[in-house]
Amino acid sequence: MCTAMTVRNKDFYFGRTLDWDTSFGERAVITPRGFGVRFRMEPPQRMHYAMIGMATVVDGYPLYAEAVNSCGLCAAGLNFPGNAYYSETAEEGNLNLAPYELIPYLLGACADLTQAKAMLQDLNLLAIPFREDIPLTPLHWMIADRSGAVVVESTACGVRIYDDPAGVLTNNPPFGFHLQNLSHYGNLTAAPVKGDFLDESGARSFGLGLGCHGLPGDYSSTSRFVRAAWLLSHRSEMKGESACVAQFFHLLDAVAPVKGSVLTENGKEHYTLYASCFNATRGVLYVRSCNSPTVWAIDLHQREHESEKLIEIEIPQKTEFSFL
Repeated sequence: MCTAMTVRNKDFYFGRTLDWDTSFGERAVITPRGFGVRFRMEPPQRMHYAMIGMATVVDGYPLYAEAVNSCGLCAAGLNFPGNAYYSETAEEGNLNLAPYELIPYLLGACADLTQAKAMLQDLNLLAIPFREDIPLTPLHWMIADRSGAVVVESTACGVRIYDDPAGVLTNNPPFGFHLQNLSHYGNLTAAPVKGDFLDESGARSFGLGLGCHGLPGDYSSTSRFVRAAWLLSHRSEMKGESACVAQFFHLLDAVAPVKGSVLTENGKEHYTLYASCFNATRGVLYVRSCNSPTVWAIDLHQREHESEKLIEIEIPQKTEFSFL
């Protein structure tokens, strides 16, 4: 369970909730331009665009859950079990990548969504785990910049690239269903409800908000997609960085399961480990953990882009209060 979304104000914002039942050692990780990124089947990138995101670092390699590069191109991988399919063989002439390599490869090589879409046309995702003790993760991806967003899915039918006008991605089923499913909610409105029945019966609504009666409120993937898409389409455009970031986290809160509200089949709590928000225009990562309401900010452009070493930054779990 995860939800990713995009917001366009004066700057472009991208982020997600990471919902799971256990921590994976996540931290903020900066991959500088000079850090050589290696790939199983493709030549290494010895110089590339710098990037920042949330990842776990294993054997010196950044396994990104989501990231943004120094040009403002963003990517996030979300769980896609039962539908994700990876090829067993490399294909000559295609871009052959293991799933965990897709984010660093695209963000390292592409300056914008147009370049990324062109590169994705030849994508072949391989069933190569990072290590024998780290199994393959079934994923699909949102790739976005200020111009728009696409969703990349590799299934038994092949690799599909969908335009994403909603600017939202959740989990199963495949993305085409989510877009079609939005048509069931075309009657929802933010305006006060008026209608013949109310006029004829003399009944009055109990208060505001009845116009979105029927907006799904559960934590299933389909419901989160509809709720996020509807809220995004009805949000006010904010001005100022603090207001924009606050709004983004409010949007994520609307789809983030509270700890204890969702259980796995073996009874473990499935909840939002962290929520992230990138100002992709400025290269700033904002992140908030499940254990604290404090938002921490890290600026990519204040770090050394030419370094040859990864920069790992632990996200504090403490809460900081500002007393008046």
